[in-house]
Amino acid sequence: MKEGSVILLPLVWGAFFAFALYPISNWLEEKRLPRAVAIVLTLIFITVTAVALLYFLTDQVVGLIKDIPEIRASFETKINTYLKEIEGAIGLGSDIPLEFSFLNQKNLESALFGAGRSLILVGIIPLFIFLMLYYRDFFVEFLKKRSTTESPSILNFIKDSGKVIQNYLFGMLIVTIIVSLMAGVVLYFLGVKYFILFAVFVAVMNLIPFVGVFLSSLLLIIYVLLTTDSLFYPLATMLLLWMIQLIENNLITPVVVGARVKVNAFAVILAILLGGYIWGISGMILFIPMVGLLKIIFERVPSLEAYGYLLGDDYPVIEKKENYLRKILRKVSSKSES
Repeated sequence: MKEGSVILLPLVWGAFFAFALYPISNWLEEKRLPRAVAIVLTLIFITVTAVALLYFLTDQVVGLIKDIPEIRASFETKINTYLKEIEGAIGLGSDIPLEFSFLNQKNLESALFGAGRSLILVGIIPLFIFLMLYYRDFFVEFLKKRSTTESPSILNFIKDSGKVIQNYLFGMLIVTIIVSLMAGVVLYFLGVKYFILFAVFVAVMNLIPFVGVFLSSLLLIIYVLLTTDSLFYPLATMLLLWMIQLIENNLITPVVVGARVKVNAFAVILAILLGGYIWGISGMILFIPMVGLLKIIFERVPSLEAYGYLLGDDYPVIEKKENYLRKILRKVSSKSES
């Protein structure tokens, strides 16, 4: 999977988006549009929406890039100040040179290679989406012919798999929008310069459980620390982001997403680590619903049913020792009476 990521990564993204966009394409087909036209219109709608969002954020991205030299100078000044304070407190004298070389030749070549590869992947994904939606009947018929069981079970499996992907992607989209609005309002009142960009960044990183929230919050707090002269603003940012996470984890996500991807936390963490190792950020996002699909497959194969239970969150009901002892005493007493 790691060696073949150039092919497998856009293929998996294409499959997930094909499942997610199927309701829109199918709705257009029900309006008596040809399948190819319906799929193309769906892709155009999604592409226009994504481009509009990126264009809306372009000004803030450009402004943040222009501010990097000032942020760097502020970082060096504050680090030197903190080092002098530490030196005066513990009596250690040392001049630590701060050398930054963000744009050397090696980093530039690596960045250009990564950007070119990303553009190629982005260009291939819509093609995979179109082909998977267009030939979906062939895939269903293939599964029927390949299966040794009755076709209704295969059709139920396909429906369940599609629902897992659709519910997960749609639910996380709604959660991302809500979190971005909440973070945007908070950052606006805190006076953060590029509050819209950072709000979207925090919401998108929220798609990666545990890790994404920590990294996005840490980067935002560091930015606020470097662009303000008081510790109140970074501390307030940390507190308010923590409150947003509490609301999102305990209220928004359970209501919007619920337990649609019923995978326990241990399996989610392993999926994040394994996905990050194999496919980077894409893997950290994709491996969670993929584990949900594995759970569905395992639950429908008798020899693998135990593994499906291991991935799920149906915790076994374990009786307390008191109840267990009471049952034993009742059995002993009933035997003695008889």
